[in-house]
Amino acid sequence: MAAPDSPARISTAISGFTRTFADALTPLTVPWRSADAPDPTLLVLNEQLAESLGLEVEALRSDDGIAILSGAAAPADATPVATAYSGHQFGGYTPLLGDGRALLLGELVDTHGTRIDLQLKGSGPTPFSRGGDGFAVTGPMLREYLVSEAMNALGIPTTRSLSVVATGRGVQRNGIEPGAVLARVAASHLRVGTFEYAARNTDLVQPLADYAITRHYPELSEMPETGGGNRYLKFFEAVLERQAQLLSDWMLVGFVHGVMNTDNTTISGETIDYGPCAFIDAFDPSAVFSSIDHGGRYAFGNQPVVLKWNLARFAETLLPLVGPNPDEAIAAATAALTTFDTRYDRHFMAGMSAKIGLSEAFTDPELIDDLLTLMKEHRADWTTTFRALADDLRGDDVPIASAVPREHIGPWLERWRSSLQRIGRPPQRTAEAMDRVNPLYIPRNHQVDAALRAATDGDMEPFERLLEAVTRPYERRTELAHYAAPAPQAFSDSFQTFCGT
Repeated sequence: MAAPDSPARISTAISGFTRTFADALTPLTVPWRSADAPDPTLLVLNEQLAESLGLEVEALRSDDGIAILSGAAAPADATPVATAYSGHQFGGYTPLLGDGRALLLGELVDTHGTRIDLQLKGSGPTPFSRGGDGFAVTGPMLREYLVSEAMNALGIPTTRSLSVVATGRGVQRNGIEPGAVLARVAASHLRVGTFEYAARNTDLVQPLADYAITRHYPELSEMPETGGGNRYLKFFEAVLERQAQLLSDWMLVGFVHGVMNTDNTTISGETIDYGPCAFIDAFDPSAVFSSIDHGGRYAFGNQPVVLKWNLARFAETLLPLVGPNPDEAIAAATAALTTFDTRYDRHFMAGMSAKIGLSEAFTDPELIDDLLTLMKEHRADWTTTFRALADDLRGDDVPIASAVPREHIGPWLERWRSSLQRIGRPPQRTAEAMDRVNPLYIPRNHQVDAALRAATDGDMEPFERLLEAVTRPYERRTELAHYAAPAPQAFSDSFQTFCGT
């Protein structure tokens, strides 16, 4: 497959690119060029993020800047590449996936001295497209921008979105839809799937692991390769810990990733890929929103089990580095993997304790479990219930009674208040602490759906208003009250998201 003839234009609107990944791991990359964008138009630009990357906002808004962000031009000092990776998708192994519609422009160093990737998503076919057209359409690219920025505002590690540019190209999806390109910023695009691909050629695994350690876990770089301080086993444990923390963060805000394949499990511990994602309204561990997840593999409540399974696949790729004796390497990796449940439970219980006003020193697992049981039985809204508990401490008992009938939640509330009394903090201060960890505004599925439909039709105002709400999620603003309301049940019961973006 030959690289496209365009873009022929070179631009200096963005500069400062390096390519440490492509230089260190050339066999995992293919130099490539994006397809042209017939009529690029900037839809949204993350100015704050741009400034943190040391990029000039005015330059990005210029014709040359928009050309780079759309793929119509290439930065003068960048060599874009498509990266190769494998992956287990819905449990089935695919030897070669790769960037089928994305190009890594290169790496920038932000104003804090941190190396980041800048990738274009939806920039046209690559050698890894596997019959796909390589393009993307406006709605899904704006979804990723909106939800990734909301996740960042919630304090959850995530890739971020620099821009979305309409290309002026019609793309065949449900009829002809307007094409768009997302500029995505990530700590890196290294995935479990990257290691699965490297494991096909075992000579690549150690250089890949060394690169990942240097970039994401530099404190391990000086450790010995073998022995009790084996740095590759410690590397696995470090990824295990970050992913356990990330997963607990998802669960605490009711986030359903929707497509937790190994190629969407990052080595950095960031959330990546916002295709069939959603936030639950009524608490339901079996909630599934992806149209292709017929068996519920990636249901909300299954996410801890699936993540542990993905990390087992990661461990398998590292076995040759963990030790020369296969049986001993398997035993060591298995022992590390068995700590995942404890790690996840620790993070989740600490987070849930904070959500109900308790401290880590006064965590009450039974109290938390009983609340979750009540919420499930009465289909209580995940997000508003915790804010309602804070309102109850302030003397307003109407919201919590609306979430769970008083005759059912009353005994639990009494036990909860008894637990809070042991802390000795005044109710008002406890309520304020709860408000700092329980968001008011999340990307509600019905609001996201409405905003994306409007944007696809050319009206960006609903998207911009929703973005304003979800990127300041804890601050109550009267004029935004409707963004805190759950979806009508009929909408929640029928809502689906799709991978074919």
